[in-house]
Amino acid sequence: MSTDAIKVTGARENNLKNVSVRIPKRSLTVFTGVSGSGKSSLVFDTIAAEAQRQLNETFSAFVRNFLPDHGRPDMDAIENISAAVVIDQKRLGGNPRSTVGTITDINPLLRLLFSRAGDPAGLPPSAFSFNDPQGMCPACEGLGRVVELDLDAFVDRTRSLDEGALLHPDFSTDSWYWLSYVKSGLFDNGKPLADFTEREWSLLLHGELPHKLRLDWQGNTLNVKYEGLADKFTRLYIKKEDMSERGRQVFQRFVRSAPCADCGGTRLAPAARACRIAGRHIADLTSMEAGRLTEVLAGLDLPAVKPVLDDLVSRLRHLIGIGLGYLSLDRETRTLSGGESQRIKMVRHLSSSLTEMLYVFDEPSVGLHPRDVHRLKELLLELRDKGNTVLVVEHDPDVMAIADHVIDMGPKAGTLGGEVVFEGAFTGLVEADTLTGRHLRHRLPVKAEPRRPTGALTVTGANSHNLRDVTVDFPTGVLTVVTGVAGSGKSSLVNDDFLSRHPDAVVIDQSAVTGSRRSNTATYTGLLDPIRKLFAKANDVSASLFSANSKGACANCQGLGVLYTDLAFLETLKSVCEVCQGRRFSDDVLGYRLRGRSISDVLAMTASEAADFFTEPRLRRVLRALTEVGLDYIGLGQPLSTLSGGECQRLKLAADLHRVGSVYVMDEPTTGLHMSDTQRLLGIIERIVDQGNTVIVIEHNLDIVKSADWIIDLGPEGGSGGGRVLFEGTPAELLKATGSHTAEYLRRDLSGV
Repeated sequence: MSTDAIKVTGARENNLKNVSVRIPKRSLTVFTGVSGSGKSSLVFDTIAAEAQRQLNETFSAFVRNFLPDHGRPDMDAIENISAAVVIDQKRLGGNPRSTVGTITDINPLLRLLFSRAGDPAGLPPSAFSFNDPQGMCPACEGLGRVVELDLDAFVDRTRSLDEGALLHPDFSTDSWYWLSYVKSGLFDNGKPLADFTEREWSLLLHGELPHKLRLDWQGNTLNVKYEGLADKFTRLYIKKEDMSERGRQVFQRFVRSAPCADCGGTRLAPAARACRIAGRHIADLTSMEAGRLTEVLAGLDLPAVKPVLDDLVSRLRHLIGIGLGYLSLDRETRTLSGGESQRIKMVRHLSSSLTEMLYVFDEPSVGLHPRDVHRLKELLLELRDKGNTVLVVEHDPDVMAIADHVIDMGPKAGTLGGEVVFEGAFTGLVEADTLTGRHLRHRLPVKAEPRRPTGALTVTGANSHNLRDVTVDFPTGVLTVVTGVAGSGKSSLVNDDFLSRHPDAVVIDQSAVTGSRRSNTATYTGLLDPIRKLFAKANDVSASLFSANSKGACANCQGLGVLYTDLAFLETLKSVCEVCQGRRFSDDVLGYRLRGRSISDVLAMTASEAADFFTEPRLRRVLRALTEVGLDYIGLGQPLSTLSGGECQRLKLAADLHRVGSVYVMDEPTTGLHMSDTQRLLGIIERIVDQGNTVIVIEHNLDIVKSADWIIDLGPEGGSGGGRVLFEGTPAELLKATGSHTAEYLRRDLSGV
């Protein structure tokens, strides 16, 4: 039997229509197609899921209890798969102790370096870890920051104690906490706190008395010890282990996070900070950008630890090679974007010597400037050339072009997709009569007649993150695209500085569409409530009956439509509820009709079908927005968990599309979008601007750049090498600009290079 290809037969996950494909091994295969066409269903939900499931089955039953549960995909057969490494776009997240250095395993090498070559010597590697009791700063416990009383929030200095200067509800003028300060004899209770002397402030915050105070409160006599305001708050709230939800909400109003004074925010114990190499301690190195750190380490002459240094430099160069040289090792992983998270995961595999592996990538070009896509292509080919099989779900034509094999899914999305419409070489795809092929043959020109601005919104002296005292005008009444390589300062300028000055802007960002397994299109877009009210009015019953989370739910499945059976170390069994047949509601509720349809019938409709069914303006407005963003095929009752990344992004856009607001801010809205969907998105943006709004878009996609009225280009590089405005003007003027990576790649795109 030939083992030179992965053979999938009869795949039916999600919208796949009995798909059978042959994928060459030890090759790079790119999967293309519109969002919702079935790419992810085939690659992730079928091939990768089965590879991981079969690998997990090689472990003992005890070990499988601790492994992720991968059910067997709905298919007939799969042959010749290898152990899979899945590198997806899920944000790394993590707690404050997870950093770029810890997630890439670079920090352990640095700790080893300092334990062997640091001066003074004698510390073990764990003594340089802020996550180990030996190495963490005792004051902040390795977090680098401490929570402290925010005095400005706690006291109103214009008031006296008698007038209620203490704003925390537990210190109000009818509390015995307040009474202890008023009866202390230390203060003039009618004197505004702003007039307190330095000694009075010290007594208020940290003072003590040698005797207890005798207080009459609510008919009781209390003997209490005087305790300064700051000391009492720290003891009662900051050092309290457990707290009610209400207590926590109140607590958050009166505290602030500040760098730890003991360790200076380095997170480390004094011994670790005292140990140095070439005059620097380990926190000095982890705070450097990867590019600068590589230079420093490469310049060290330490023969005794040369293997450690070589490994460190190699890993850091991989980080730089995938366009993340602007990151420092102490950057918290929860602050990374989805694209940055995916590239961070890649670093761990680039130095691996494993072969015959299956690497699966989910749109690795997301968040990358065209300059950095070139680097990405080299890394994908490097993995392939080691003898691995590389599968990539991708929309970027530059990545498609390096593929050994392309599989195009379609012809459209949802129920209109789920089929293989092309298999073969990229050159064949360019000539194919598919949505992908047609858009590969079509290149947008630069906008010939940009709109004229009606005014300007100015940002002055922006210094967030790596911005260098930037002052820039955002023209109103036009489409402005903010460009630049990753880390150049685009998000800092728009999301931090611009939005802080214009908080009323409608923001459509990349934060996830979240919800429980009960969340669906209708709940997210706000369609369900008015639909329930229509059913209630038509049948003269309570609207709560038409909620699968309330009275109308099927009692057997609690309104889920399916039953989940936990089979311990075996995969969880998911089966359709035999009582409601997956319709989620009780028989009584299903008997109620609106224009001849039950609530289950309505939730089974696509947005397009629902637009024909409903005549109510409020509902039609939302359904029209879903259609405008290309989600006319999506079901009203479709769970959010089944939507692709591109579908989630467009669902958010639809929810905000017709909000009242003169300024729209979009953060890389083409993320996860096929070229045809990008054209549709451009049409929506143009209509928003034509209606008299201002649209500001952070974007790398060159079709969006070419369609702008105005461009603000930041750079020239990322991190400390960026933070400057390189260019302001029209796309045609950008073509003539020098020193800009965006200008260079725009010229290449238009010339077909």
